[in-house]
Amino acid sequence: MKKAKLFGLGAVALASMLVLGACGGGGGGTTDSSGGGAAGGDADHSVAIVTDIGGVDDRSFNQSAWEGLQAWGKEHNIERGVGGFDYIQSDDASQYTTNIDSAVSNGFHTIFGVGYLLAEPITAAADTNPNTNFVIIDSVIEDKDNVVSATFKDNEAAYLAGVAAAHTTKTDKVGFIGGEEGVVIDRFEAGFVKGVEDTAKEMDKDISIDVRYAESFGAPDKGKSIAANMYDNDIDVIYHASGGTGNGVFSEAKARNEKVAADDKVWVIGVDSDQQKEGEYTDSEGNDSNFCLTSTLKGVGAAVQDISTRALNDEFPGGEHLVFGLKDGGVSLTDGFLSDEAKTAVNEAKDKVSAGDVEVPEKP
Repeated sequence: MKKAKLFGLGAVALASMLVLGACGGGGGGTTDSSGGGAAGGDADHSVAIVTDIGGVDDRSFNQSAWEGLQAWGKEHNIERGVGGFDYIQSDDASQYTTNIDSAVSNGFHTIFGVGYLLAEPITAAADTNPNTNFVIIDSVIEDKDNVVSATFKDNEAAYLAGVAAAHTTKTDKVGFIGGEEGVVIDRFEAGFVKGVEDTAKEMDKDISIDVRYAESFGAPDKGKSIAANMYDNDIDVIYHASGGTGNGVFSEAKARNEKVAADDKVWVIGVDSDQQKEGEYTDSEGNDSNFCLTSTLKGVGAAVQDISTRALNDEFPGGEHLVFGLKDGGVSLTDGFLSDEAKTAVNEAKDKVSAGDVEVPEKP
């Protein structure tokens, strides 16, 4: 396999992925298996994404990928549908292989597997279909000329989230809720914990960190239950890296915050895309407020857009491993509702990480 490359998305590209609204759920628009092209399409350069179970409206990882593909279609005047671009939604892990096969049978030339859980079915499909381009997001598939791997230094953005949480908590108790344990969410957990610990040491404080997993990226009820227990135990800032499960975390925070004054709110830190809209609520005094402290940004959409453009230009980077990090804008943190003190601390931490003065672990 070719050497991993650090690849910069840039702040503008990253931000552009956040302005498009996602199309709603369903199974995508891929229904014609004849291979015919949609108006404004090009079958030889058509692109499809196969989602993880969160769906394209998960307000997180899958949604970012779909927004990126929509931006690509708009940029190149390519329409949605067979011969153009589309998504196929996975509602269960058992559908990954079937959905990838469906994308192949519909003639899509470049197919994205969104999430590390799709690595094995993407590998199998790449072996069976050597003339089709495949992309795996958040995992690495080696030694295949028709597969490009795209991973992100989530631990670096999570480190900044830890800094922000440590500067925001009033109870000196923060929480982390992961979806499923594994190498990817390990990075989120490790970075967040390191950021909290380093900042607590600088502030001469003792901040406890409660780490829990929902064992699913599509279980909002479980996310809500875990969050409720954390808030009951005086945790006032929760960072979630749990896909659609995080919707339950936001739901629990909203229900609690609507009963109290804004000064007594609990916070949620969003993941993968700017989840500020999910934090909107009205407090007990009738005032509009927001409890999404900040969000870690992951340029999934920008990566989808860039790789799709390379394929369109017949420059698909097959066999390569593209790495997106903090230094080059591949991951970042929103300003959100951080205090001036927290913003200053986050910016200082960002500079240290980018310069290599702080090494952020990838494993807990």
